[in-house]
Amino acid sequence: MKGAILVRFICVLSLWLLLCYLLLSQRAFTLWTLFVIIASGIIIFVPLYKKYIRDGKGK
Repeated sequence: MKGAILVRFICVLSLWLLLCYLLLSQRAFTLWTLFVIIASGIIIFVPLYKKYIRDGKGK
């Protein structure tokens, strides 16, 4: 994995973690908030995984 791709992953991951923290700090922890966090993680990270890691060089 190249350095630029790693920086993008770190930026997206940190932004996602910040948004999850804000969600959990504003609402009580329920199954619905857990579902929202898991669903958003799948929506964000599965396409990135498919493009950059599974396909190898990100073509």
